[in-house]
Amino acid sequence: MAKALCNQEKFPDSKRSLEIACRILDKKETVSPVEVAEAYSEISMQYETMNEFETAISLLKRTLALLEKLPQEQHSEGSVSARIGWLLLLTGKVSQAIPYLESAAERLKESFGPKHFGVGYIYNNLGAAYLELDRPQSAAQMFAVAKDIMDVSLGPHHADSIEACQNLSKAYSAMGSYSLAIEFQQRAIDAWEGHGPSAEDELREAHRLLKQLKNKARGTSTIELPTRALPLPHADHSNQSSEPDKHS
Repeated sequence: MAKALCNQEKFPDSKRSLEIACRILDKKETVSPVEVAEAYSEISMQYETMNEFETAISLLKRTLALLEKLPQEQHSEGSVSARIGWLLLLTGKVSQAIPYLESAAERLKESFGPKHFGVGYIYNNLGAAYLELDRPQSAAQMFAVAKDIMDVSLGPHHADSIEACQNLSKAYSAMGSYSLAIEFQQRAIDAWEGHGPSAEDELREAHRLLKQLKNKARGTSTIELPTRALPLPHADHSNQSSEPDKHS
């Protein structure tokens, strides 16, 4: 019912339904922890849709507390931890996001292997967090790992692989390593060119960033744009494309 109301943008009614659902689920935590954890996770997505990020994070933390008691649910634990980290990053709680993202990366590596695309998204978001905290060297390390994983799992011409390449360029730029920054930005341009007319906007922006880097290398000051943290793929790991960019 809450989902239907949310789709109709009747948010107050949707929230009332979600609150009732949570009260019912609260009583079932000890009996059916896996099912309740899944329900909390789904409810958190409804709150996320309504931009109620604090409530979404709170529910995901309850989900995580249930999953941590169930060793067989380690893969789900990793996905939930990744979502908490991403939402904390989205809402500006950067320092709080890092431990959740680090934990998520370890859990998903243990469950799916070190080259799984989901792990790449998490390392990309760790890079975004470190760049936000003015730690460009750590950011560059994270973006490099993210790019390596995405190149293997998604292919170097996938849109998110190219974004990771551009983020690596931004990290090198923040370190003052303009030759490396220019090199990776040029790689991103080459990759976007392979997309043809469908990526005209992205290619135009990539060229603008390259020009900005060259100006910086010559000592001309320019305005920095924020690094894009990639939305995480859905928890089922079946879809190899990222969710729409909720930062725009």
